[in-house]
Amino acid sequence: MVANRGEIAIRVFRACTELGIRTVAIYSEQDTGQMHRQKADEAYLIGRGLAPVQAYLHIPDIIKVAKENNVDAVHPGYGFLSERADFAQACQDAGVRFIGPSPEVVRKMGDKVEARAIAIAAGVPVVPGTDAPIMSLHEAHEFSNTYGFPIIFKAAYGGGGRGMRVVHSYEELEENYTRAYSEALAAFGNGALFVEKFIEKPRHIEVQILGDQYGNILHLYERDCSIQRRHQKVVEIAPAAHLDPQLRTRLTSDSVKLAKQVGYENAGTVEFLVDRHGKHYFIEVNSRLQVEHTVTEEITDVDLVHAQIHVAEGRSLPDLGLRQENIRINGCAIQCRVTTEDPARSFQPDTGRIEVFRSGEGMGIRLDNASAFQGAVISPHYDSLLVKVIAHGKDHPTAATKMSRALAEFRVRGVKVRRHLVQHLTAAWGCPHGQEPGRPQAAGAARAGPGSPAFVCVPLPAPMTRPETSTEVSSTILL
Repeated sequence: MVANRGEIAIRVFRACTELGIRTVAIYSEQDTGQMHRQKADEAYLIGRGLAPVQAYLHIPDIIKVAKENNVDAVHPGYGFLSERADFAQACQDAGVRFIGPSPEVVRKMGDKVEARAIAIAAGVPVVPGTDAPIMSLHEAHEFSNTYGFPIIFKAAYGGGGRGMRVVHSYEELEENYTRAYSEALAAFGNGALFVEKFIEKPRHIEVQILGDQYGNILHLYERDCSIQRRHQKVVEIAPAAHLDPQLRTRLTSDSVKLAKQVGYENAGTVEFLVDRHGKHYFIEVNSRLQVEHTVTEEITDVDLVHAQIHVAEGRSLPDLGLRQENIRINGCAIQCRVTTEDPARSFQPDTGRIEVFRSGEGMGIRLDNASAFQGAVISPHYDSLLVKVIAHGKDHPTAATKMSRALAEFRVRGVKVRRHLVQHLTAAWGCPHGQEPGRPQAAGAARAGPGSPAFVCVPLPAPMTRPETSTEVSSTILL
């Protein structure tokens, strides 16, 4: 059973079908016509009378469906209950396998303060910050006095950019503290915050890890998720372009070291910031499958969902043929998130019925979606992701060219759609000989003006080695 909805539920159902496993979907009252319900062998209503999102957070209903229908295992997907230790524990208590880390590891990794302490114990570098959630504005003021500005507030018990606020001066401190607390409380039910020194103009690099119950841990290399808008990832690239090989080794080694320190099992992601001097700092562990797991699958030819299921069955990584020396990078993959957002209204989510839908496809293009078809109704209740477009090529320029072509082929009518071709903003993709990309903005900055895309753009560490060949970098395309 998948305790989720949309494209991630369909992604898991497909993997289960390939492995000969029957599938069970759950759906809210608002999701009776959604595609994930149709893709499963069985589907059951949950959260009757509850708000749309709350239905997928109602653990008693989900466990009841699992027990009444003899469900062997639950995959949490991403978002919703995927990083809730109490849900992992509830599955375990009900005799249902949770496809993910143990409840204790989910708890430790979900608490950013404890995760930070574990990283320090493992010898992994961290950003200067508080050792525990702060209890007052006064503590934030004292931290600022010690480390100076800018600083960043982060939700202690959640991620995804919610409860995250950058502060550049004392005058901004109180307002941003209040807003960060309110956002964290609304999103995660706990407004606890901790404070870190804000690293300006970083790259956001994350490492995919995989572990089993026998203590085997390996990495599947890194992804560059530096292109963000309001702390939400927009484009993901694997492997990271122009990454120093020694830095790659340090990132992957530290990720494995941290996973071993905590006894990590199943799939997860260790996230780092890399500053302009090439120094890396641990920021968090996502104890679940990531939205951008697709690019790792494309460059390693490892089906991460298959691996998750097999590990939950008790199989070891070596039994699955997964040994570190066998994991190789094959080309480059780029993922762009096409969302139903209106650029003319500061990228507010748009809703309605899709009247026309034509996708970009062809060799080297993968599409993961659930509601991307003519007649689909885009709900205001859930995330605005419409389709993930993944391009794979022999190198970064080839993958970028495929992505450019695929995005140009998309036609969507009925709802406003933002499609990202962020070649200009990703200096890592390279420029034609004799040209230079525009300097990206500092992390957290937004370009002003009606309809202007407010991306966070991260420069490469200097000096940058230019590739032998590259591709034209053009402006963001908005449809």
